[in-house]
Amino acid sequence: MQKRELGRSGLEVSAIGLGCMGISFSYATQLSKEAGVALIRAAVERGVTFFDTAEVYGPFLNEDVVGEALRPLREQVVIATKFGFDIDPGTAQNRGVGSRPDRIRRAVEGSLKRLGIETIDLLYQHRVDPNVPIEDVAGTVKELIAEGKVKHFGMSEPGVQTLRRAHAVQPVAALQNEYSLWWRAPETNGILEACDELGIGFVPYSPLGKGFLTGAMSKDTKLPENDFRSSVPRFSPEAMEKNQAFVNLLRRVAAEKGATPAQIALAWLLAQRPYIVPIPGTTKLHRLEENIGAAGVALTSGDVREINDAASNIEAEGERYAPQQLAMVGREAPPAGRVPR
Repeated sequence: MQKRELGRSGLEVSAIGLGCMGISFSYATQLSKEAGVALIRAAVERGVTFFDTAEVYGPFLNEDVVGEALRPLREQVVIATKFGFDIDPGTAQNRGVGSRPDRIRRAVEGSLKRLGIETIDLLYQHRVDPNVPIEDVAGTVKELIAEGKVKHFGMSEPGVQTLRRAHAVQPVAALQNEYSLWWRAPETNGILEACDELGIGFVPYSPLGKGFLTGAMSKDTKLPENDFRSSVPRFSPEAMEKNQAFVNLLRRVAAEKGATPAQIALAWLLAQRPYIVPIPGTTKLHRLEENIGAAGVALTSGDVREINDAASNIEAEGERYAPQQLAMVGREAPPAGRVPR
């Protein structure tokens, strides 16, 4: 597996990571702990060194699985996890965003215990808390780095100015935002420009459009109620029918390259910047191997230009999140020293 450095952080990881969320959270099909551990270890055997989890996945369950899988292989891997939600430790109820310094510290202690490690390689703020200045958040992570409990600071879905303010306090090693052929906002909202300028790595989540860009779904796909995509507008039958144009484009290029639509979607992301490291998730070994194979698919500048031009003529149908989740992305934190009541 090829390696990439996340920005100018010095943090080197496999060119394609593994998003572990779906192993035990959000999707209808989830794995037993034993099967999840086996899948993660199979990824390591195939060259993956970058693994992504979060305390809210479960909550808590996903970190247990990732920890059990990777503790014996600790020196070979980079483990990323996230704080940013106020989770009741007794009931595991998610009470909304929460990034006050004391909450960050409790989250980190819990993550370290569940993962069974001494230091978190990459700690993301999962979502911006509109009640906490980002300087307080970055300052707390800076202290945790000085204490040896964290190595690198990351953020997920912040507003551009909030990202810049955080980076001024504690350098941000990586930004984890949604980015794929059918969600290209980072190209136009200033996020990728800020990463270029500040030397921040970019980790696209949902790089396969939450499974849609693999070509395995259609307007006839029936999503169970316990699959979070069932409430996402982009996965309504009408939206999936219109968005099939993205899959048709990927299939056409894949046929020319002897690859699969998923591999072209990932290879396209890898071609955007040398510091981009997508983290597709899966519960199936054959899909894991397919995704890893994308690192070996070479797209020329002409190929990328062709895909860009064709995709620019397709308008994605439907919002990428339900309204409640959509409200949490792209937020700006309040000014330092001014905490809203």
